[in-house]
Amino acid sequence: MTEIKSDTNPDKRKRDKPDNYLDNWIERQSLIESAIPIIGKMHRNNVRILLYGSPLMTLSVIEIMQLHRKVREAEGNELSEFETSKVLECLDSIDLGPCQLDIGILAAGFMFDSKGMALEEFIQEQVREVIGVHQPILDKSQDLVLYGFGRIGRLFTRLLLEDTGAGETLCLKAVVTRSGSEEDLLKRAELMRKDSVHGRFKGTIRVDEQENALIMNGNVVKFISADSPDNVDYASCGISDAIVIDNTGMSSTKEGLEKHLKNKEVKKVLFTAPVKKELKNIVYGVNHDEIDDKDEIIGAASCTTNAIVPVLSAVDNEFQIDNGHVETIHSYTNDQNLIDNYHRKSRRGRAAALNMVITETGAANAVSQILPNLEGKLSANAIRVPTPNVSLAILSLYLKKPTDQEKFVEFLKQTAFHSLLKDQIDFTQSAEVVSSDIVGGRYAGVIDGQATKCKGRNAIIYLWYDNEIGYCAQLIKVVKRMAGIKYKKLPNFL
Repeated sequence: MTEIKSDTNPDKRKRDKPDNYLDNWIERQSLIESAIPIIGKMHRNNVRILLYGSPLMTLSVIEIMQLHRKVREAEGNELSEFETSKVLECLDSIDLGPCQLDIGILAAGFMFDSKGMALEEFIQEQVREVIGVHQPILDKSQDLVLYGFGRIGRLFTRLLLEDTGAGETLCLKAVVTRSGSEEDLLKRAELMRKDSVHGRFKGTIRVDEQENALIMNGNVVKFISADSPDNVDYASCGISDAIVIDNTGMSSTKEGLEKHLKNKEVKKVLFTAPVKKELKNIVYGVNHDEIDDKDEIIGAASCTTNAIVPVLSAVDNEFQIDNGHVETIHSYTNDQNLIDNYHRKSRRGRAAALNMVITETGAANAVSQILPNLEGKLSANAIRVPTPNVSLAILSLYLKKPTDQEKFVEFLKQTAFHSLLKDQIDFTQSAEVVSSDIVGGRYAGVIDGQATKCKGRNAIIYLWYDNEIGYCAQLIKVVKRMAGIKYKKLPNFL
């Protein structure tokens, strides 16, 4: 993708200070208030609006204004609401088919690469591929089933319902859980509404005890009790050709996951953890093109693998990694011992809420499944720490091509904002960033530009990641690919 830098034409980024900052702020706020209904209307027509890779649907006025400020990390100056609102108004006047549009990139592109065209002409040129093209994304909506409703299941549901609106393309039909108490449905509704880390659910939930269903943002989701994947009555719920998202972590083998496929209403399975080597592990953004229509079972690797693989892929392509070590400082999870106890794996069975606990990690081996050219070049370890969410990966790499600190950090920055990996990688230069700042982040990983070091062939990259939401955002993308959903991404400055 063509780099759009502030020094290309600095005069176009230089703005006079407003006479009155408050009046200026109120005017910009008003522009975003007017923009939100347009964003919502376009979303319902399968036109997804982004700002430098960040989806704007469901965001508040202030959150969208904050994103405009954040663009200064990418372009050397913030983006103005006066610029993006004009772009959005222009897009709203065009008969657009399904697509994904980045109004931030469009606004910057107009300033630096318009070739003398008026805004309307420039926008028309950039979106001409989808004007009047109203072919449906799918012939019919894709039925989804969640097998398990723990943290990943609930957070996946949150993101799915935010993304799909009324469920025109992906439709969550059912959740399969083990048999519970009489108040099982009510308890699950409350856990869905409130999350101790991620706050309240952005929507409404109704409990229909008679149908044993939760109605979430208008989507009727049946809750089914079952003890085995091959013993679920999907037909009675009107489910067919379903994709099952198995988030139990119970079985990662082909034999175990094939049990889902014994049910004639299930056509594909996504396992939310690494699968054995005879099956494909997918990190969206890196090897998602390997997903074939014939693939019945896909593994989504781990949260750590999804965080580090995009960065490792970019660095290896540019500088060639000779060898390295991956250390993860990982928030403890429910699979650990909350108090001292025996652990069957190489994970010291000590109290997770009180200690830093050295554990094993399969991150290095998993990387080689995604990036075969790194086979045998990486080692890995992990330290579990007493935080509920957000982890930190430290990539200590020895490069074949030497570089320096400034060039290396600039490369990572450009990769985050202007490469094909910009939907997976974020970048921050904040000198005060801490783990809680990353909570809720939709990126697979966030590069810490301040902490990252490079001298010659030695590079150390610090990479934050929300090991819950960031991972679930990747899962959504994989599910879409499995369903055959492909949005045209514009603008295409290639």
